[in-house]
Amino acid sequence: MALSGIQIYKLLPQTNCKDCGFPTCLAFAMKLAAKQAELELCPHVSEESAAQLSEASAPPVRPMGIKSNGYEVKAGNEVVLFRHEKTFYSRPGLFVRVYDSMPADEIKAKVTPADKYVVDYVGIDLDLGGFAVQANGGDMAVAVAAVREVSHKPLILIGNPEELKAGLAKLAEGEVALLAHATAENWDEVAALAKEHNAPMAIQADTVDEMVALSEKVQAAGVKDVVLSPTQRGFKGTLLANTISRRMALKKTFRPLGFPILSFPGDVGDPARETMLAAQAIGKYAGFIVLDHFSPETVYPLLVLRENIYTDPQKPIQVQPGVYEINNPGPNDPVLVTTNFSITYFSVANEVESAGAPAWLLVTEAEGMSVLTAWAAGKFDSERIAKDVKRFNVADKVEKKRVVLPGHVAVLSGELEEELPDWEIRVGPREAVDLPAFLKTAL
Repeated sequence: MALSGIQIYKLLPQTNCKDCGFPTCLAFAMKLAAKQAELELCPHVSEESAAQLSEASAPPVRPMGIKSNGYEVKAGNEVVLFRHEKTFYSRPGLFVRVYDSMPADEIKAKVTPADKYVVDYVGIDLDLGGFAVQANGGDMAVAVAAVREVSHKPLILIGNPEELKAGLAKLAEGEVALLAHATAENWDEVAALAKEHNAPMAIQADTVDEMVALSEKVQAAGVKDVVLSPTQRGFKGTLLANTISRRMALKKTFRPLGFPILSFPGDVGDPARETMLAAQAIGKYAGFIVLDHFSPETVYPLLVLRENIYTDPQKPIQVQPGVYEINNPGPNDPVLVTTNFSITYFSVANEVESAGAPAWLLVTEAEGMSVLTAWAAGKFDSERIAKDVKRFNVADKVEKKRVVLPGHVAVLSGELEEELPDWEIRVGPREAVDLPAFLKTAL
């Protein structure tokens, strides 16, 4: 039976010691109730309370991660089947796979551009999670060493127990890799490696029932961080396997399937089909996704899709309010005004920058709403704009005091003149695409 945050709070020590990483016991209790934290974070809970809370507070999909040299890919911790119900939390990591049968130079040539790939998307850096190294009759140790020469991102190691052991020997202290795959035949050996290196392990099975049996064995052996890796590789099979596992975990609190999922779109061979399968895996519950092919034109849409699905639908993407300089503006250049909704900001900034026009861009606090939405909600008005002009000392940056309002809120111009009597108030175009012409001809 699920407990409320207040019910959980009554069973906690209520000392607000912060040892759990939260500011108060009540805050920790609310996270436990939302299944976004684990009870073991509290070192002071009594045995009696722990017995009552452990089952009720454990996240239905166990959170875990793999990490290396400051990089980390987290998975699990999900509480809903559909993003619109609340939100998804752990963005799936995209991993590019190399094989130990490849020459070291070929491995480095494949890894280097993928490792360096990063793109700015509305103020968010999108990049790959790491790399998968798979045994294929070559030397796993040499392959892992080759990857580590050019990248320090997290790794997934794929092979039999001996091959995994060789790969683990090349990892730095403190590095945590995902070990794959444990099967019904070798799970005990892989489990021993996972416990020795404090690493998560992926279990592979053909059916849900076989996955459940293997999961129970691995957990009984003392491995807590498990990843599910169904053998299905097609659209229908992968969708069914992933959905059944996630639905059982969330709707039935079925612990043997309450783990992140590892998917292999790269196994299909065809790059186009691989990309489509990866898109399905992003939308349908994969925590780790292994690709065989890397190219910016295919990875970028996958990363954007992931970002769109794994943003909170109730919380717009925002940029920090403040004054931004575009094209090295001077004291006689205009001050453009917009809200702190990321897409609005980047639409305006990109148009002005590409036109080569110097300008100051005042981004006002509007709770992440677009111009019209914020205006309709009372979050973008003359009083707020004037307040931010003063808060960010805009007058100290310019001699010619000109503020340009978005055309959609031209109605604010009269009120803003009253709030800023020393400023010239201008009304700009309605659409960002028209800003370059406006800046060249109207100012």
